[in-house]
Amino acid sequence: MMQKSGFNILILALGAWLVNPVHIFGQNKLSLAGEWQLRLDPADLGLRQHWWLADYTDKVKLPGSLTENGKGNEVDLQTPWVGDIFDSTYFVSDRYKKYRENPIKIPFWLKPVKYYAGPAWYKRQIDIPANWDKKRITLNLERCHWETMVYVNGQFCGTRNSLVSAHQFDLTKLLRPGKNTIAVRVDNRYKLHVGPNSHSVADHTQTNWNGLVGDLSLTVDSLTYIDDVRVFPNLSAKAINVALSLHQPRRQTFQGKIILQAQSLQKNGAALPEWSQPVRLTAEETTVTPTYTLSNPQLWDEFNPNLYKLLVKLVNEQNQVMSEKEVTFGMREMGTSGTRLTINGRPIFLRGDVECATFPLTGYPPTTEPYWEKIMKTSRQYGLNHLRFHSWCPPEAAFNVADRLGIYLYVESPLWANQSSAVGTGGVIDDFIYQESERILKAYGNHPSFCMMSYGNEPGGAYQADFLGRWVDHFKKKDSRRLYTSGAGWPMLPENQFHIHSDARIQRWGEGVNSIINSGSPKTSYDWREITKTATAPYISHEIGQWCAYPNFKEIAKYTGVVKATNFEIFKETLEEAGMGDQAEAFLHSSGRLQTLCYKADMEAALRTPGFAGFQLLGLHDFPGQGSALVGALDVFWESKGYTTPAEYRTFCGPTVLLARMDKLVYENNETLRAALEIAHFGAGELTNQTVIWQVLDAAGKVKTSGSLTKDKVAIDNLQPIGTAQLPLAVFKKPEMLTLKVALKGTDVVNSWNFWVYPAAVNPDAATGNVIVAHALTSDVVNQLQNGAKVLLLPYGHVKKGKGAEVAIGFSTVFWNTSWTNGQAPHTLGLICNPAHPLFAAFPTEGSSNYQWQDLVSHSQAIILDDFPKNLRPLIQPIDTWFENRRLSLAFEGRVGKGKLMVCSIDLESNLAQRPAARQLKFSLLNYMNSSQFKPTNELAIDPINQLVQDETSLIIPARKP
Repeated sequence: MMQKSGFNILILALGAWLVNPVHIFGQNKLSLAGEWQLRLDPADLGLRQHWWLADYTDKVKLPGSLTENGKGNEVDLQTPWVGDIFDSTYFVSDRYKKYRENPIKIPFWLKPVKYYAGPAWYKRQIDIPANWDKKRITLNLERCHWETMVYVNGQFCGTRNSLVSAHQFDLTKLLRPGKNTIAVRVDNRYKLHVGPNSHSVADHTQTNWNGLVGDLSLTVDSLTYIDDVRVFPNLSAKAINVALSLHQPRRQTFQGKIILQAQSLQKNGAALPEWSQPVRLTAEETTVTPTYTLSNPQLWDEFNPNLYKLLVKLVNEQNQVMSEKEVTFGMREMGTSGTRLTINGRPIFLRGDVECATFPLTGYPPTTEPYWEKIMKTSRQYGLNHLRFHSWCPPEAAFNVADRLGIYLYVESPLWANQSSAVGTGGVIDDFIYQESERILKAYGNHPSFCMMSYGNEPGGAYQADFLGRWVDHFKKKDSRRLYTSGAGWPMLPENQFHIHSDARIQRWGEGVNSIINSGSPKTSYDWREITKTATAPYISHEIGQWCAYPNFKEIAKYTGVVKATNFEIFKETLEEAGMGDQAEAFLHSSGRLQTLCYKADMEAALRTPGFAGFQLLGLHDFPGQGSALVGALDVFWESKGYTTPAEYRTFCGPTVLLARMDKLVYENNETLRAALEIAHFGAGELTNQTVIWQVLDAAGKVKTSGSLTKDKVAIDNLQPIGTAQLPLAVFKKPEMLTLKVALKGTDVVNSWNFWVYPAAVNPDAATGNVIVAHALTSDVVNQLQNGAKVLLLPYGHVKKGKGAEVAIGFSTVFWNTSWTNGQAPHTLGLICNPAHPLFAAFPTEGSSNYQWQDLVSHSQAIILDDFPKNLRPLIQPIDTWFENRRLSLAFEGRVGKGKLMVCSIDLESNLAQRPAARQLKFSLLNYMNSSQFKPTNELAIDPINQLVQDETSLIIPARKP
C-alpha cells in the first residue's frame, strides 16, 4: 500500500508539473519559463484598479516578447515610434501614398508584425518547496524592456528600470512554502530621455519590445550569502586580487571561513589548490579582499583566450556551505603605451565593427550563446578582433562567447544623449548614466573580453566635458580592469584613457563629394598623422565607412520573425515601376564591389598612420534603421551578400597587413610605377627573416614582372618599410588595367591594388572621324542627324534641374543613406556598364566602378531617363539611391531619323592633357562611334533630348573643390 500511494503521489506531481511547468534545477533554482497570464493595459489603468489582484484571461509564453506571441496592434500611421524621422516625405509625397494605406509599408526601418507601447501585466502561480522556508529567495528577470514592477501574493515588491542587466527582486519576506502568485508589470514606453535614437530603445534597431526574455527564475540562498565576486588580475604578482561582498541579516554574527579555488578552463585544465581564510561577520555588509596566487598563469588575449573559473564558498563553523558563487575570469591587463593600446604589455590594433542591437528575428537581444557565436566567429573570419556596442550593453551570453573566442569588447551605457537629450544637466539622465554604468560593471566586470567602456554615443550638452571627465575619473578609480573614455565620437578629454573620433576617415559627415575618396587623384599614400599628431592618448577612428550597397531583394524572404522588410518591398516595387527590376542583382553586385573598395581605402589609411590605435567600422553588417543603412558586406543576419569574401577582407583587415604607398593609381606610359611597400603587424609575436614577393599582373592574371624583398625583423607595429616595387611603364603600349600584388612568402598574408596605364600620346580628337561633336541639338545638328549623321552630344554643365542636375553624383557609393542625412551627397552608388561592349574596347573596365572612373565621375552630370522609353538602357549607368530609383545615365545611344546619336554627360573636353582616363574614354567612344558596331536600336525623339539641356544663358557648370 505504501509503495502504491507513493506511486500515485508521483503521478499527481508529474501531472501538476505538466499543467504548470515550473522546473526545479537541483534544489536552489526554479525556472519560471512557460505559460503566463497576460493583460494589456494601454490606458494605464492597472495600478489604480489593482490588477495585480485580478486574474487575466489571455495567455503568453515566456521568455519572449508580446510580438513573438502575436500580441499588440497593427502598425499604422499613428504608431508611437521611438526614434527620429528626418525625412518627412513619406507622410506627404504622392509616391508613398499607396504605402500609407493599411496595411502600411514603411521605408525607415523594419516593420514589426505587431506593435504595443504601454504597460503589460504578466502573472502566474508557483509552488515554493518547503525546504526554501527561511532562506533568501531572489527573482531574476534577465532582460527586460524596460521598467518592471513586481507583486507577490498581492504585495508590492519594488520596481526596476535598467536596460543593461537583470532585474532582480528580493522576495524572501513575501513568498511562503506552497502556492504563491507573482505578477510582473512591464512598461516599454519611453521612460527616461536617454535619446530617442539610442540603440537600447529605438525602433531603428531592436524594436521597442515588451516582454521578459532570457533567464526567468527564482533562486534560493542562505540568509548569509555572497552577494558579489570581483576578480582583479595582477600579472606581475602572478595572482588575482578578489573583492568579496558578503551579506547577512542585521544584528547577527557569523563565524566561518571563505574558500577560494581556481581552475583552468583550457583542455585538461587542472584545479588549483584551495585557499581559505576565517571570517567573522558582524555587519550587514562586509567586503573581504583576499589574494589568490596562480603559479605560471596562462594569459588571455585574442590569440590565446585562456580562461579560468573561480569557485568561492562561504562555509560555517560546522563546515556547511552557506553560499557559493562561480565566476569566469582571464589573466589579462588592458593598458596604453603612448598612443598605443596594449594587452598584457603587448601593442594591439583594434579592427572592430559596431553592433547596433539589430535582431531581425527576435526584435530583442538574444540571450543564448549560439547566436553570438555566429556573430563573433563571422567577425573573426573577416579579420576583426573587436566589437563596439553602440549605446547599449549586450547580455551575458555575448560576453561568454567573446571570452572564449578572444574578442575585445567595448561596451556603452544605454544612451545616445543627443537629438534633444543631453548630459551634464544635473538631472535624472546624469544619475541614470551612473546607475547603469555601475550595473554594467557589477554584472559583467569579470569578463576578460570586457576591455573598454564609455558613457554612450556622441553626447550633447553644454556641460558635457565637465560631467564626462568626472565620469571617466570615477570609473578609472573604481575599476581598473578596463579602459574608459568619455563617449564614442567625442569629446576628446584629458581624462580619457583613449579617444574615439570621426576625423580620421575618408568621408566625414557633411563632406559630400569633396571628401578624400571623392576628390583629388586616386592614391594610396595618405594617412591621418596630421589629424592625430596632437593626440596624447590612443586614437580610434569612429564609425568609419558607412558605405552603402544597393538593397539585396533576395533578403526579404529571410524575415521570418517579428519584423518584415517592408522597406525593401518599397524599394523593389519602385525599381520595378521604373523599368529596372531586372537590374537589381547588377546594382547589388556593382555597388557592393565599390563599397568593398571604399572600405579597403578606409582601413588601409588607418593602418598607414603612425601610432594609430584602431578603427570601428560602420559596418561589417547592415543597419536596417535610420532610413535603412545598407552599409555592410554582410546583411543584418550576418550573412554574405555575395560580392566579397572573408578571404578578400582579410587582405586589408587582419593581424598582419601588407601595404603599398602609391602617389597615384592612374598613369601614363611615360611614367614609372613606384610603390613603397610596408607591413603593419599586430600578431602574437615578432617575425624574423621574412620575404615579400611582389608582382604586377595583367587583367588575365599573367605576371608581367616581379621581385622580392627581405625583412630581417618585423616588430609589433606599423609603418615598417620593406622596400620599393618599381616598374617603368613604357612597355605598356595599349591601355591596361594592372594589379600590384604583394605576398608574405610561406603565409596567407597577401594584398593587391589595381592601377591603370594609358598611352601618353593618344589624341582623341584624331579619332573624331565623321562624328559631329555638339553641345546642343541646334537646328543644323538635328538636320544632319535626321539625314544620317553620327552625333556625339556632350551636355556636361548644361543638364537642367529636374533632368539630373540635382543628382549629386560621386565616385564613392552613398554614405549612410540619403534619407537619414537629408540628402547628403553623393546620391549614387557607383555605376554599371558592360565591359564587353565595344564602347570600352580601348578603355579597359570592369562592370562596376574602380579608381579609373574617379576623375570621370567627378566631372560629370547624371541624366535622368525617366521620360524616355523604359527599354532604353544606358551604356554607362549610375546607380541611384534606392529612395529615388531614377533611371540615370552618363552615356546612352539611339537612332534619330536616319542618324545615330550618342549622349555622354561626362566632361570629355576640359584639361585632357592632365586627365588621361577622360582622354582615353573619349578616344574609345569615338572609335566605337566610327565603327560598324555603332548600331543603336532605340528610336529617340528630339524633344525629350532637348528638354534635358538648359539654355546657354543659364548655363551652370558644377563646381568642385580642388
